[in-house]
Amino acid sequence: MVGWSRLLLPAAQFAKNRAVLLTPATRNALQQQLRRMGGDHEHHHMTIKPSRFQWDKFKDLMHFYVMIGVLPITALVLYANIFVGPSQLAEIPEGYEPKHWEYEKNPISRFIARYILTSQQQEYEKALHNIFEENEKAQIRLLEEKIRKKMSERNDYQAYYYRPSVAKYHRISKEAADELEALRGD
Repeated sequence: MVGWSRLLLPAAQFAKNRAVLLTPATRNALQQQLRRMGGDHEHHHMTIKPSRFQWDKFKDLMHFYVMIGVLPITALVLYANIFVGPSQLAEIPEGYEPKHWEYEKNPISRFIARYILTSQQQEYEKALHNIFEENEKAQIRLLEEKIRKKMSERNDYQAYYYRPSVAKYHRISKEAADELEALRGD
């Protein structure tokens, strides 16, 4: 709508400034199209521009979540470094075996090593378990290949074609058919 009224602006200015004789109906139509909402000043058009709502909302949420995350973490780091401080080396007492997190210097690193990460010994044992599982799978694949080779050498069929449940009912039905044949005779 703004664009259409903008197209009529030169005609209205021509009629207003040049004192062209217009009929009252034509003058009223032009005046109606160029209605000035904010008074009678020269800036009577609305500039169309894209909305900034999404950008402003993104900035608001970014600041909000940064403040939720940054302020507590900063307070925690300051507390750990000022009041707790780094650990110091000392002799290990007889018969005491240090835990894996006690080797870390920073208190935050000790917390992460104790409650979040796994120890090097656990990682090593997990790797050994994975190697064991892969070795078992390789041995099973090798055994299956040997079985397939023997079956092809002997022209055997695969064992999963044998259906013991079907054989049971087949045997029962064969016995019933034999009895009927015996009763009927030749």
